[in-house]
Amino acid sequence: MSAKKISRARIIVLAALITIMAITLPSCEKKMYLGADSPLVKIYEINDDGEMAYVASVPRGNTVNYTGEKEVLDDNEMLQIRLPEDLAERISEIGGDVEADVEDSGSEQLYYVGSDHLVDSRDKIVQETELYVRTPVTIYENEQGPEIASYMAKGSRMDIVEIGELQEDGTIDRYKVAYTDAAKKSGEGYVYGKYMVGTRKDAEANYNEHGEYKAARKAEYGFDLGGGHARDLDYYPVKKPSFDDNELCTDARTMYINTEAAINYRKYVKLIKSTDCNAVVIDIKDGPLTYKSEVAKEYSKTSYKKAYATVDEFKEGVDAYKETGVYTIGRIVVFNDSRYAKDHPEDCINKDNWPSAYSRDVWEYNVKLAIEAVKLFGFDEIQFDYVRFPESSFEMSQNKKTDWRNRYKEQKAQAIQNFCFYACDQIHEVGAYVSVDVFGECSYSYCTAYGQYWPAISNVVDAISSMPYSDHHGENDTWTHPYKTLNYWAKLTVQKQKECPTPAIDRTWITGYNTPYWNPTVNYNTKIMKQQIKALRDAGLKGGFIPWNVLSDIDKYRQYKDIWNK
Repeated sequence: MSAKKISRARIIVLAALITIMAITLPSCEKKMYLGADSPLVKIYEINDDGEMAYVASVPRGNTVNYTGEKEVLDDNEMLQIRLPEDLAERISEIGGDVEADVEDSGSEQLYYVGSDHLVDSRDKIVQETELYVRTPVTIYENEQGPEIASYMAKGSRMDIVEIGELQEDGTIDRYKVAYTDAAKKSGEGYVYGKYMVGTRKDAEANYNEHGEYKAARKAEYGFDLGGGHARDLDYYPVKKPSFDDNELCTDARTMYINTEAAINYRKYVKLIKSTDCNAVVIDIKDGPLTYKSEVAKEYSKTSYKKAYATVDEFKEGVDAYKETGVYTIGRIVVFNDSRYAKDHPEDCINKDNWPSAYSRDVWEYNVKLAIEAVKLFGFDEIQFDYVRFPESSFEMSQNKKTDWRNRYKEQKAQAIQNFCFYACDQIHEVGAYVSVDVFGECSYSYCTAYGQYWPAISNVVDAISSMPYSDHHGENDTWTHPYKTLNYWAKLTVQKQKECPTPAIDRTWITGYNTPYWNPTVNYNTKIMKQQIKALRDAGLKGGFIPWNVLSDIDKYRQYKDIWNK
């Protein structure tokens, strides 16, 4: 056969192969990306009736193949796409809104998406240029770290300067934004994307999936206490953390360890080993600072100079407690701090000795202290106490001359909840949980004068520790009837827990001291202590207990040691 004939034969074979391929292969598909100005993109399919129907919301950023086919839905151009086989499984893993139809999606399953949601490059995936605040947001000076630049209220608008990392669920971890705040300060800073939405309408909406906002609207006192309104607080679900090497203690049998007991630990450690005590609250700052903190050296030189012990002495004590296997909770008193007040009267209400909960420098100091303590001593959780305005806030609110240091025009309850958001965001990043102490009164159906409201705090933090002490809470000889007093309070609290979508673990402070200043005097022994614990559990509060004894009286602890046993 001649070379010319061989060449002609090859051409015939190639032509035949091309014809076969044209018949058997799909039309040329183009790799593209799902893009949007919000985390999720709606996808559709043609159902058995020949109609286009919604089937799922898919995170933006997913890679898909565009087939070239088009349809029209309500005058909108819809483009046909082929989803990757694993997309349904990935949607399930990240919690996307997906119906059963998508479970069958594979390489042969075709869907449709709006033409404005299909983009040809990764830099077009995130389409928003401005943001609106859905949940009141702290603006940070830096992309990482707790330094505060400003604050923006719900509904506020900000321009996007830079877009941060795209998460698997379609959200952005952080944005760099340009802002002008309520104090008329303009600048640039960083915000968490989880608190932001793309439209003012979505930002101004209130979460009410299970009647949370409806309950908040009803939560009013007979007259204005000056602490704010429940209806103006945030109730969107909060994704609570879970750390692989640190499991949240959800049924705590806790012992309180004050500053002196933290350093002189041996008899307490011995007692713990003889019981089933599984958690300790150790003072980091109870007004006075337990150790010479470098953070305090920067923010409050008086606190640093008067610290009780060195870092090494405190670490020895904390390590000794940790070696018993207990869950360690570091307690920090926040807004009742006379030593910080001495150094910074400009951050205090009326320049007195109570740092204002509106002051962001006070926020920074206490949260930085918490982060330092987690890193140095390995605390599993940070417990913030005195997260409130003064007890005399109602009277102070009646005095128009009171200077609250309210730079951003927040209500008191808003400032308290906003501090909780800030503290949780920062402390979770170092692998520790956050709890907050509250008065027993904040379980009632109104915002207290000092800014505490149970659902607004419980919804944000990981654990909430109320203080319904039998000689403080209630009236008419309540300390001689500890079961009745606590059970009544606990039933109210169970209801308040239902008024937020993501409630914290309830871990309650109980009376762990005698009541010698009341008539009749009552010795709080094992029997009475167990009555309090039973009262909580009978009502449905099962997160655990902490006996309050300001002296960490070892003899008293030994007297009722059986309460820590299972």
